[in-house]
Amino acid sequence: MTEVEAIDVIKAEIKKLNGQATQLKMDLHDLSEDLPIGWEKIPEIAEKTFKAYEQLTDARKRLAGVGG
Repeated sequence: MTEVEAIDVIKAEIKKLNGQATQLKMDLHDLSEDLPIGWEKIPEIAEKTFKAYEQLTDARKRLAGVGG
């Protein structure tokens, strides 16, 4: 795989991860607005949101590492 192809693959991954992270952020926000209803979902949604942003950060670091 060429460097340009690697950059394109990582950019596509970042786009996908960014969308997922944004949706989870909104889910967490919506949950907070409805409190105390649904309070038991906080750990699950927070963990998913944390992991999504962790993956997004990692992908951005990889992109920077290949010159993107």
